[in-house]
Amino acid sequence: MRPPADLSEADAAAELARLAAEIAAADRAYHEHDAPEITDAAYDALRRRNAEIEARFPHLVRADSPGRRVGGAPSGGFAKVAHIVPMLSLGNAFGAEDFAEFCERARRFLGLKEALAFVAEPKIDGLSISLTYEDGVLVRGATRGDGAEGEDVTANLRTIASVPARLHGSAPARIEIRGEVFMTKADFLALNEAQEAAGQKLFANPRNAAAGSLRQLDARITAGRRLSLFAYAMGHSSARVAETHWEYLARLSAWGFQVNPLSRHLASEAEAAAFQAGIGAARAGLAYDIDGVVYKVDDLGLQERLGYVGREPRWAIAWKFPAEQATTLLQDIAIQVGRTGALTPVAQLQPVNVGGVLVTRATLHNEDEIARKDVRVGDTVVLQRAGDVIPQIVSVVLEKRPPDSVAYVFPDTCPVCGSAALRPPGEVVRRCTGGLTCAAQAEERLVHFVSRAAFDIEGLGDKTVREFIAAGLLRGPADIFAVPDHEQEIAAREGWGETSARNLSRAIEARRTIALSRFIYALGIRRIGEANAKLLARHYGSFGNWRDQMKAAVAIGSDARIDLSSIVGIGPAIAEELAEFFAEPRNIATLDELNRLLTIEDAVVPAAAEGVLAGKSIVFTGTLTTMTRPEAKALAERLGAKVSDSVSKRTDLVVVGEDAGSKAKKAAELGVRIATEAQWRALAGV
Repeated sequence: MRPPADLSEADAAAELARLAAEIAAADRAYHEHDAPEITDAAYDALRRRNAEIEARFPHLVRADSPGRRVGGAPSGGFAKVAHIVPMLSLGNAFGAEDFAEFCERARRFLGLKEALAFVAEPKIDGLSISLTYEDGVLVRGATRGDGAEGEDVTANLRTIASVPARLHGSAPARIEIRGEVFMTKADFLALNEAQEAAGQKLFANPRNAAAGSLRQLDARITAGRRLSLFAYAMGHSSARVAETHWEYLARLSAWGFQVNPLSRHLASEAEAAAFQAGIGAARAGLAYDIDGVVYKVDDLGLQERLGYVGREPRWAIAWKFPAEQATTLLQDIAIQVGRTGALTPVAQLQPVNVGGVLVTRATLHNEDEIARKDVRVGDTVVLQRAGDVIPQIVSVVLEKRPPDSVAYVFPDTCPVCGSAALRPPGEVVRRCTGGLTCAAQAEERLVHFVSRAAFDIEGLGDKTVREFIAAGLLRGPADIFAVPDHEQEIAAREGWGETSARNLSRAIEARRTIALSRFIYALGIRRIGEANAKLLARHYGSFGNWRDQMKAAVAIGSDARIDLSSIVGIGPAIAEELAEFFAEPRNIATLDELNRLLTIEDAVVPAAAEGVLAGKSIVFTGTLTTMTRPEAKALAERLGAKVSDSVSKRTDLVVVGEDAGSKAKKAAELGVRIATEAQWRALAGV
């Protein structure tokens, strides 16, 4: 695998697209179905690769970047619960160098030179939950879900002995306490013995057993299984309960929670490596599974200043243990065609167990990777769980290569429609030129359109979309909303019936109203995932304004194009993709047809961001002295502002620090409001 520094921009964009898809699939398997398809180490390796490429090419960060997403959507079996403070995930370190870089980033963000104190906690391999207490009494318990809202599993959590029904002593009027529900190795073995004796399916590992037990619709089943909880974090709190995280853990113990006894306070970051080595050596003998250690900046005031970036806090990181590898036979190489026409090679493998997961496929990324590793059909290959659903091939065992082996020749035509598959100069991905005439692309676009993060139409999943396409009921997105007109025809199809057909019609009708961000994401525009779709929706506000501004942005050098490219998180490369989409008349016709059929809701500014800066476009320039520029940008975004990298007549405020240059000059020329750092702090209320 080439280092990010050796990738071209096109190569990087292609690999980020692949990583986003693979990690999303792994998230769904892990968080929504409690059935991970790859090991944690493999998953972490994928995320690490994604983060490295994004760091090298920040303007290519996708809207659906794994760095901006947490977990999976809540399932339909439980009521949904909105977390007062989002439950986000953690960035990963895989060695002392990674941890040192994390510490350096934190100190640079804060403008500090001295070492940071940390709290180190073993990372339990279980299910994250949030417990809400009001006046000391447990009122609600929820899973993490997608980070913003999870599943209400209060009744099940009440059956766990280590979850206090009432907090001991005084506590804030309202507080969210986070922790990890897990099953010990001994309890897992006992459960599987009982499952086997009853002739029921065995659980793959303690994490699956814990998640499956907690998410039972019948709380009596949960009560019959031995689950445990370690508490370790705080969400919302109506009153401050500690000045440091170490003090907070002590409060948790006083309130009646179990806190991992192996947690330690580290006076400086230099102590982390020794602690990591010690925990790694003791790992096998622990009563429960861990996959690393979480290191948190101890000072809660510094945590607040550091805040979050995407899905991850800047003040905490998980230092993970190494990945597992295995060898197996590569039986064939298949070519998959995605919704953007990308041809992706996938290795078909002789089934092999890697870290407790049976693997039958592995990604080969692209033709350059096949050539670089010289992977051939019939080779014995080394696998690593460095990906989501699809692991990666690390290398070939040349000593076992068959004597009649021949190099693999990548196809130059689409295996689905037969159209030419071209590879533009400078790009790593070969794409089918068939466009919407290619059945694979049309099919995948419709599957994407109804996916959970897009229109999320219950009953219209991948299988049903493909069935309806084959039957001639679907050709394009607008046809979906004509499906209710064929209810009787659908009811007569094999495997359907009047009730299921009627339920599908109702589900489709219920999605005739949709948020602008979901609508934009559903269109499947290349490089526009969930996060970028939200950025665009927030920036332009309404469908009509977005459509008009995107059409105007087709012209290179136009004010609309400059404005689009200056949105932090979008940039020129993504702006180019949007311009190409809106330059195609058929796409405009599809948009207008959907607009006639749907109610596309305007973007709404969050209630927490309704201050004087909400919705304002802000540019920072020059050197700030009381906070770093990254901290200032993060603060502005938390207050509902839109941070831009360039000044235009649409800019509302330019904050100038010391040695401000051309941006301050341009702001003055355009008559844009200019604020000093002190004035900016006053506006921000800090």
